[in-house]
Amino acid sequence: MNKINLKQQLFLIYILVIGILIISLGIILPTNLLPIYEDNLYNYLKQPLNFVVDTDEFSENKINTEVAYIYIDKTDGSVKATSNIFSIIDVNNVNDVLNKMTDDYGKFKYHLKTYYYNTSKSDTETKIAITNDEYIETMRTDILKIIITIVGLALIFIAIIIVTWSTNLVSRINKLKEKIDNINNDNYDHKIKHYYDDELLTLDTALENMRIYLKEQEEYKNQMYQNISHDFKTPITVMKSYIEAAEDGIETKEKTLEIVKEQLNKLEIKVHSLLYLNKLNYIQDQKDFLKVQYDVSKTIYAAVEKFQVSRPDVEFIVDIDKKNTIFRGSSDMWEAIIDNILNNFTRYAVKQIKITVKNNKIILYNDGPNIDENVLNNIFTPYEKGVKGVFGLGLSIVKKTLHFLNYDISIENVKNGVKFIIK
Repeated sequence: MNKINLKQQLFLIYILVIGILIISLGIILPTNLLPIYEDNLYNYLKQPLNFVVDTDEFSENKINTEVAYIYIDKTDGSVKATSNIFSIIDVNNVNDVLNKMTDDYGKFKYHLKTYYYNTSKSDTETKIAITNDEYIETMRTDILKIIITIVGLALIFIAIIIVTWSTNLVSRINKLKEKIDNINNDNYDHKIKHYYDDELLTLDTALENMRIYLKEQEEYKNQMYQNISHDFKTPITVMKSYIEAAEDGIETKEKTLEIVKEQLNKLEIKVHSLLYLNKLNYIQDQKDFLKVQYDVSKTIYAAVEKFQVSRPDVEFIVDIDKKNTIFRGSSDMWEAIIDNILNNFTRYAVKQIKITVKNNKIILYNDGPNIDENVLNNIFTPYEKGVKGVFGLGLSIVKKTLHFLNYDISIENVKNGVKFIIK
């Protein structure tokens, strides 16, 4: 691939335009203007004939050196011509060309040259004005000089504009390239001054938005890694402390095994949640899951039975319209959605958790405290601190899974609790 910069491309385009203009002005335009030149010449030849009355007016001092005149007397057939006839027409005898002038006006070829004529006829005489094509060539040259001068000045002016514009354009593009090269450099000044709103400003805005997004994602990723490390470190620390206590004889082996098993279960849940979240990132382009249909009532009943064990003091109410239980997705996906929501509910519910499935909606309600508006805005962000400072992956998994299935989830603070609405 040949390397050619923008300035060189514009220069080649400019040369191409000049070439097209030269061809147009030098060949096409003169050809198209020839009929106009000829009409003008015929008029030029005719006007003197109107003032020539008889042969006496063919005196030498009245002869136009560019035009010759022929006078034919119809009464006796005599032919007279001005003395310049032989300098204009390469002919020995005027009668040799008279038979070529068959019309009132026109042109004819003689000895590879073109001649133009116009006539004025009456009952007694015929007057002819004749000239060669030098007049046409002179007119063509004069007009072409004017056109070339005007177009040349215009091209110079256009060239100055193109060079100025292209220099500015290349400079702006180079600044955008430099900005891309330093997109991760916080010490670089990313602001580019634009004097008008155009596509490069749009591109710069898109690059700036991308830069800010990447920076936020990097900060978010770092924060998430810290939170994950902290979240994983806690059960490991607890297990390590109990094992050391058991080795020192401070804690019984049975109690230590119980605590270790409990913390391992918590750690296993966290690992599964993290793996599931990464799995969603991997399969997000696989649309086959949107074709799968699943009866969510099976997952709801199973989840209620499971979570009732951890909160026997809470009343679980299930209201399901059996005609509206089929939703997109697999059993694993809906298990992740329902389990993570109910896991959240069991932490905050006071006396009641209710699940309603009607009108193609799933509404989950608990009578716990309302969620602060500041927390509500980021509640689905992974490891974002929520109510009472608790953070994790649960609601992020819910949001991402539903989004993958083309469903939406919203949260409403109601008078005596909180509603999660899936639709």
